[in-house]
Amino acid sequence: MEQSYDKDVFFKEITLRICSSLSSQTALLRVYNFLQDWMKLNEMYFVMLDPELRSLRTIAHILEGEIFPNASPILLSEELWNWVRGSSEPIIMNPDRYPVVNTLGPLVGLNPEKMTDLIIPLRIDGDRVGHLALRSYVPNSYTEEHLNLLSSVTQPFALALGNALAHEEALRLKDLIQDEKEFLQQEMTNEKREATSEFIKENVGLREINKQIQQVAPFANTILILGETGTGKEVIANAIHYSSPRKNGPYIKVNCGAIPDELIDNELFGHEKGAFTGATQAQRGRFERASGGTIFLDEIGDLPLHAQARLLRVLQNHEVVRVGGGSPIKIDIRVIAATHRDLDKMVEENLFRSDLLFRLNVFPILIPPLRQRKEDIPEMVKYLVARKQKELGITTVPVVEPEALEKLKDYSWPGNCRELENVIESELIRNRGESCMTFDALNCYKQLGQATCEISTPISPRSHKLDDIISAHIQEVLERTKGQVHGEGGAAEILGINPSTLRSRIHKLGIRYKKV
Repeated sequence: MEQSYDKDVFFKEITLRICSSLSSQTALLRVYNFLQDWMKLNEMYFVMLDPELRSLRTIAHILEGEIFPNASPILLSEELWNWVRGSSEPIIMNPDRYPVVNTLGPLVGLNPEKMTDLIIPLRIDGDRVGHLALRSYVPNSYTEEHLNLLSSVTQPFALALGNALAHEEALRLKDLIQDEKEFLQQEMTNEKREATSEFIKENVGLREINKQIQQVAPFANTILILGETGTGKEVIANAIHYSSPRKNGPYIKVNCGAIPDELIDNELFGHEKGAFTGATQAQRGRFERASGGTIFLDEIGDLPLHAQARLLRVLQNHEVVRVGGGSPIKIDIRVIAATHRDLDKMVEENLFRSDLLFRLNVFPILIPPLRQRKEDIPEMVKYLVARKQKELGITTVPVVEPEALEKLKDYSWPGNCRELENVIESELIRNRGESCMTFDALNCYKQLGQATCEISTPISPRSHKLDDIISAHIQEVLERTKGQVHGEGGAAEILGINPSTLRSRIHKLGIRYKKV
């Protein structure tokens, strides 16, 4: 029911609502609800004029009392742009009075025969920055009286639009500062980076890999690094990035297995304002932030299938579409992916897309496990001792005797380079102030492995496949948690693995369970 028009009351109530929230969407929704009592209204928009793209960009959109995701920017011809930017007075979009509406209408979803649009231009310091648009699904809904009424509140709406743009710019600058911070942190690791590069060159077992790094670094093609856990896949990725022309650009690292399935799209591809409840502003994803540089996707085998489809688009078209967005955003990135998993087998089991594997496998680099390149252990020990000495603040370093090196060579190193690094750190702490390192702690590792075998469930004479044993253990844990996979006290927490990895394993092994 439309109320009688009292401009003073109207101005006060509108101003209170439009200034009630930093979120332009929330404030516009409150105005929309208030205007329901004053005029026919189905949709309401805050629209910004973007001179660089010569386009209209929606800042906030209310549809039938709900915050609605913002549409992609609308690109205008020069004629339409000049008309929109030049119009200074509030108007009712009537095609008889303004013939240009016949061209502009379809672009903004206006059908003059079935609806009415009322446009209020908004200016800041004399410059046209955008407009407020009201839409009724009833033809000829708005009158000159409505125009006069809304003309009285152009200033509060202009201030609100200005605040929304300032808030958006502040968030953009916050992102830039974060990127700059990460870049400076990377720059601070120059010394370590150079040492790592020299370390790779000096390793006999990595000479072929170093050759591959030098071959592929100058280009922008995708790289897939394969190797067991702890073999140093991230070290190789670092060496590729910092040997490439992109070394001064962003370097974004993502552990695909550490991000919950329901958040992976948002983390990687970003979201638009209003894309979901709580999305009060647009946010760039990791791919956008890596534009101009490199993104390292560790544990790519843990990426869920729905995110694999979006990644494929990134690799094919060099563009991303944010969650809740419709317009693709061009990006310039190099993708380095890594995994310890058998992707070919995952393709056979329908856990990994074959077309994505083809795109990733342009230049594969296979890192041999440490047990296959024990000739590298002396140089690795030398490098790690020097690094850990600096990290731990140890001034006097114990000597590594030849007998101690032989102990290291005789060990099988199931944890590869990462395990060796941990052993070196432990040995430096144990032997601080001593003249030499004995590596007697290696016996503890071996004894721990034997003890684990002794206390594990006895295996019957009849042989068991490893998958059967794993399946039975997961089934037992799921029964204890009453089917709860993630969260506190869930099966993933008990087993010490990522929930998405556990769900993938459950699917792979065909484990059936009920959630109580």
